[in-house]
Amino acid sequence: MTSYHLRGASPAKTRADAVVVGAWKTAKGVTLADGADDIGSAYGRTLRPLLSTLGFTGKAGEVTRLPTGGTVASPLLVLVGLGEKPSDRAALLLAVRRAAGVAARSTANAASVALALPADDAGLVRNVLEGYLLGGYVFSRYQSKTPDKRAGTVTVLSPGARRAELTAAFADAQVVATAVQGVRDWVNTPANDLTPPLFAAEIQKAVKGTKVKATVLDEARLATLGCGGHLGVGGGSDAPPRLVELRYSPKDAVAHLALVGKGITFDSGGLSIKTATGMETMKCDMAGAATVTRATLAIAELGLPVRVTAYACLAENMVSGTSMRPGDVIAIYGGTTVEVLNTDAEGRLVLADGLGRAVEQDPDVIIDVATLTGHMMQGLGGRVGAVFGTDEVVEAVVEAGRESGEKHWPMPIPPDIVERVHGSKIADLAQHDLIRWGGGLFAAAFLREFTDRRPWAHLDIAGPGYTTGAASGHWTSGGTGFATTTLVDYARSLAGRA
Repeated sequence: MTSYHLRGASPAKTRADAVVVGAWKTAKGVTLADGADDIGSAYGRTLRPLLSTLGFTGKAGEVTRLPTGGTVASPLLVLVGLGEKPSDRAALLLAVRRAAGVAARSTANAASVALALPADDAGLVRNVLEGYLLGGYVFSRYQSKTPDKRAGTVTVLSPGARRAELTAAFADAQVVATAVQGVRDWVNTPANDLTPPLFAAEIQKAVKGTKVKATVLDEARLATLGCGGHLGVGGGSDAPPRLVELRYSPKDAVAHLALVGKGITFDSGGLSIKTATGMETMKCDMAGAATVTRATLAIAELGLPVRVTAYACLAENMVSGTSMRPGDVIAIYGGTTVEVLNTDAEGRLVLADGLGRAVEQDPDVIIDVATLTGHMMQGLGGRVGAVFGTDEVVEAVVEAGRESGEKHWPMPIPPDIVERVHGSKIADLAQHDLIRWGGGLFAAAFLREFTDRRPWAHLDIAGPGYTTGAASGHWTSGGTGFATTTLVDYARSLAGRA
C-alpha cells in the first residue's frame, strides 16, 4: 500500500530513492521549473551543459535520469520535460499534470519518490498528485504475473505544504484520482464480464458503505415504466438491460445536479452491424455510465453540498431474432415515439429514457455523458470532448475542464439540425437520418428533446474516452476516465467550492 505525503522539504535534501523535477524548454536551452531551485543551486553551472550533452531539450514528455553521485541527497535525479512555458493557467496545470504522469512511469521501480514539480498553490498540488496517480495506473485483472512496481512512499514537495487549502487539495486529489481509476477499471473490463446485470451489480458493490443509494430497475420494471429505449436496444441480447438510479442527498444541498450516462456494455451495431474492426474497442461504450457513477461517488466522498441524482443506462446492443430493426417505432419513457432508422445509433435511445427520468426529479441542471458519435471523434480527435447545450452550462463545463486538465469544445445545435430530428413521417421524432453531415449535432438535438428545456449539457466523449495508443502524460492505454474530473469540478462550482 502506497502512502502519500505533502511536505515543504528541500528537494536537494530529500532522501527519496528518486527525486523528480520539471524542466521548461526555452530558446536558450533548458530551464528548471519552480520547485527545483535547490537542485539547480546544488549543481550550479554544470547542470545545463550536462543536460545539453545528454540531448535533453525539455520538450513535453521527455525524460532523463541522472545518478547524482552525492550532489543531492537522492541517488537519482529524474528530469521531466514540460515543454514551452505557457502563459495560460489551464495550459500550465495540464503541463504539470502530464509531467507527473510521465514521472510515475519513469520511477516505477523506486521504493520512494519525491515530486518537486511546480506545486505552490492548491491547483498545482492537485494536478501533480492526480497526474502521478493516473499516469501510474495499471489494469492487471487478467494478467497472471503482475509485479507491483508502485512506490511505497510518494511525497509531493511544496513550499506551501502547511497551508490549509493545499492540504485539502492534496486529500481531494486522492479521492478524484481513485474515481478516475475506477472508471478506467470498468471501461477496461471485457464485455463478457460486464454485461448490464453484472455492471449493475458492480455499481451496487461500489456504493455499499457510501452516502450514495442505488436502485436497480430490471427488464420487468423497465417494461412497466415504458422505458422503450432500454428495451429496444437490449432486446437482441441474452443479457437484459438495466437502469441504475443513484441518489446522493446531503442535508445542506445548495443545488441539484442530475447526471445521465450511456452504458452500452458492448455495441455490435445491432442489425445495422459494425465492421469487425469497428467492434474491437466497443467494450468502452459504457464509459458514460461509469463516469457518472464514479463522479457521483466522488462528489459524495468529498462531502460537496450538491444533491446528485444519477442514471446509468445499461444495455447490450447485439444481433439476434429479437433485435430492434431499422424502421421500428419505439416509445421512450414519457411516451414520445421515435422512428429507429439505424440500430447503431442506439446510445441516444437509452439516454432518452434516463433524461426523462431525470427531468421528473426537478434538477437545477442536467448533464449527460456518452461515447456517442464517431462524428465528434473525427471532428475533434482523441483528446478533446464535445459539449452541447444551454450556453451558461456549456461555459461552466468548459471552465471546469480547464481546472482539471480536460479539454471540451463547445458545439452548436443549429435550427436545420432540429428540423431533421423532427423529420419522421410516422413518429414524433427521427432517431437518425441518411444525411452524412452533422451526425454529432443531430444526436445532441435529439437528446435535447428529452430535457424539458432545462439547463443542460451533453458531453460527447467518443474520442477522449478511450485510447488504443501508448501511454502519454497522465493517460494510459485503454479507458481514460475522461470527464470524471470535469463533473466533480462542475459540482464544486455549484457548491461554491471551486
